[in-house]
Amino acid sequence: QVQLVESGGGLVQAGGSLRLSCAASRSIFSINTMGWYRQAPGKQRELVATITSGGSTNYADSVKGRFTISRDNAKNTVYLQMNSLKPEDTAVYYCNAAIRNSGRYSYDTYWGQGTQVTVSS
Repeated sequence: QVQLVESGGGLVQAGGSLRLSCAASRSIFSINTMGWYRQAPGKQRELVATITSGGSTNYADSVKGRFTISRDNAKNTVYLQMNSLKPEDTAVYYCNAAIRNSGRYSYDTYWGQGTQVTVSS
């Protein structure tokens, strides 16, 4: 069973930066779109950013110009560079990937376990 393993969360002051990473736990056949979502207390999970296998990106309006999503296809890893962090960015961040395992013809959606990002004012 493939797992997405996240790292890089933590506590940072407003205006600071963090870099999140998410890697697939084992070799797989193919990954399509990868992305980051977040969920703040009492709120629904929301999209932060996505990136296709070809490198096309999409961002939530609230993070445009501050966050950058990237991926390393050779390492099956997606990154989220977060700059100019604000207290309202505080949430649990989840990575997401559409993965095609060897022997299958379709893509399945996988989620990471989540990593806490806390931005103090």
